[in-house]
Amino acid sequence: MASISSIVAQHRPDLEPLQDLYKHFHQHPELSNQEKETAATIASELRTISPDFVIKTGIGGHGLAAILRNGDDGGKGQGPTVLLRADMDALPVLERTGLPYASTRRMTDVLDGVEKPVMHACGHDMHVTCLLGAARTLVSALGENADAWTGTLVLAFQPAEERGTGAQAMVDDGLYDPDRHAVPVPDVVLGAHVTGAARTGVVGTRRGLMATSADSMRVTLYGRGAHASMPHAAVDPVVMAASTILKLQTIVARETDPADSAVVTVASVHAGDAENIIADEARLSVECRAVTQRTRDRTLKRIRDIIHAECLGAQATREPAFQTTRAFPLTINDDEVTARVEETFAAHFGEGNGKKQVMVRKEKGEGEGKGEADDTHHSNCCWYDRDIPRFAASEDFSILATAVGKPYCFFMYGGVDGAAWDEAESRGTLAESIPSNHSALFAPAIMPTLQMGIDGYAAAALTFLGKK
Repeated sequence: MASISSIVAQHRPDLEPLQDLYKHFHQHPELSNQEKETAATIASELRTISPDFVIKTGIGGHGLAAILRNGDDGGKGQGPTVLLRADMDALPVLERTGLPYASTRRMTDVLDGVEKPVMHACGHDMHVTCLLGAARTLVSALGENADAWTGTLVLAFQPAEERGTGAQAMVDDGLYDPDRHAVPVPDVVLGAHVTGAARTGVVGTRRGLMATSADSMRVTLYGRGAHASMPHAAVDPVVMAASTILKLQTIVARETDPADSAVVTVASVHAGDAENIIADEARLSVECRAVTQRTRDRTLKRIRDIIHAECLGAQATREPAFQTTRAFPLTINDDEVTARVEETFAAHFGEGNGKKQVMVRKEKGEGEGKGEADDTHHSNCCWYDRDIPRFAASEDFSILATAVGKPYCFFMYGGVDGAAWDEAESRGTLAESIPSNHSALFAPAIMPTLQMGIDGYAAAALTFLGKK
């Protein structure tokens, strides 16, 4: 039986049209819960990859899933079921990359009815393209050898990740319900994210905690308005808000064990419009992040306790109002599943912080057959890191697994141009010089990022679907 690495290398698709597809997605982003065109393009691509895909659309909004069965029982899918997930929504960000394929799109945000610029500032366009490329790899392997792998492959394209609602919406809409969308319950769930915190060519995993929780809320503090010259006749919500903001900082600074980790951020404050009027209310946007469920629960409780106490002390005219806007769970990779992925990635990508080499596909030049692969080319800038730093952001990916009590592994792959990374690293200016995810300047280097993502998805899937 061929090795996983040889199957991936042999059946890796022509990357040139996939680069064009990535640019298309980047140039045509759509906000959360409005991914209609993106979903339609994905469905069309899946149909060209294989007529054997059973495609389910409209799951939890614009989500879709594609199912491909291959087994010894007449194609009914004998063997394990593996779900690969990619998210597909974009952000309300005005792109400033200057790329020829930069987004100029504007959309009306369904949350507030305001028209906004839209950009794939978090790399979901890369995720979608890589998963479609992995699908081509896995289907091509079957086309040449029906025994290349056995089981059921599920591709899940998720909406509304940026709102933290898309995965739960797919589950609530009957993703796994046999009487609804009837997607087979997976034995293992795998996902990935491109990051601005690593150079392109780096692929990484880690056991246990991969991404923090994130909980966001909008809080309204109620005072009593008056003329600015008569503060004694008012209950000033601006002073109430200022005191609250300062006190909230003590949750991390004075209540959280330094060996633990949490973040409490007041991201926005709004109160009043005129210089000579004390407003009636103040509105805060608050977010907290934690690395354990216990810390998450305690931090959320203390946020509410402090806000209630500050309002009481300021003689607020009403109890504060809380509206939860986002809630991302902790992403905790399963040790056993991750250990198996580690073995595959170490063999395929090579380890050693750049000291070992990994084959990187290079398109042949003139006279060599355009689009064919020359897999003898190597690059020492590509490697696998089995203890990659924890993802600084948060994800709802894990819900697709935990909703049915299944294990999962979420891996990362770098997207920063190697030369830019090396220069910033030598100067000690990585944080200042390299745009992070969600930046208006975020733009992954297409190659070899695209190949790393495709290989990662396909190799991880074959870890569980491949015949021994």
